Amino acid sequence: MNNHFTITIEDDRGIKEFNLHKFIKKVIYYALLFIGTSAFIAVGTILYLNYTVEKIELKRQNMQKAYLALKEKNRVLDENIKETQLSLIDKKRELAEVSESLSEIETLIGLTPAAEMTLAERVNLTKLNSEHMTTLMQFVPSGSPVEYKGITSKFGYRVHPILRSKEFHRGIDLRAAINTPVYATADGIVEWAGYHKKSGFGNLVILQHNYGFRTYFGHLNKIVIKSGKFVKKGDLIAYTGNSGKSSGPHLHYEIRFIQRAVNPLEFVKWSLKNYKDIFEKENKIPWHSLIEATVYIKVSNPTQSLPSLQMDLQQ
Repeated sequence: MNNHFTITIEDDRGIKEFNLHKFIKKVIYYALLFIGTSAFIAVGTILYLNYTVEKIELKRQNMQKAYLALKEKNRVLDENIKETQLSLIDKKRELAEVSESLSEIETLIGLTPAAEMTLAERVNLTKLNSEHMTTLMQFVPSGSPVEYKGITSKFGYRVHPILRSKEFHRGIDLRAAINTPVYATADGIVEWAGYHKKSGFGNLVILQHNYGFRTYFGHLNKIVIKSGKFVKKGDLIAYTGNSGKSSGPHLHYEIRFIQRAVNPLEFVKWSLKNYKDIFEKENKIPWHSLIEATVYIKVSNPTQSLPSLQMDLQQ
């Protein structure tokens, strides 16, 4: 058995022959095979690693973009938070100002809200009370029927300037030049509008109001309304004069509650600023019942007009 093989090498110097054992041939063959396999594995590994690195780089780039986008969102969010904080500070300041103004209004209308009441509850309570106050003062005579320049004769006993006898003066005489405009002091129906000889008031207007009140305007020069008509608070009804038993131009002004004369001066001075004063000064009038009636009208008929209310009461 031949276990050798010959390798022949030819060059310029001649031919050389080498005899090698077949075992060496196998060693060389397996070495070349190992080197080839290793090289193949190495190239495959390098290609795989390059692919993996590219994927990692792409992922890193995507993460970098996401990070930058998130950073931008955080920046915008921080700005929004700062703006919101500034807005909250402004709102707190505005609420403090509203609360302070509301406190002044509450003091004005005599409210003492509970400590645990919210601002919204205080506003609703103030609105409710102010609406009732305004409604009551719309129905009940308040304010001066002429531009107030003082009075020439008070309410109560006096010596009559014409008759020269002591008698009870049921109203007040408001200082006013001839043809001074006279206005209704509350919503009402014209009960009388014309000359009234028996009373001595000359040209006289009587207005019938809600809750049993009447107002009398005497010694007028000219009357511009007619009996049976509805008038609202502030409507022009006449002009002052010197008709009837009068010693000079002025307006005789009376207020009666269920035919009982009350001091008109307290009602002339009555306004939202001193809203509660009249309840003490005219304590014979059942104010509590009148206020309850006003609340009932506002709650039961929130959209009903004042003329309709007047006609309902007349019927």
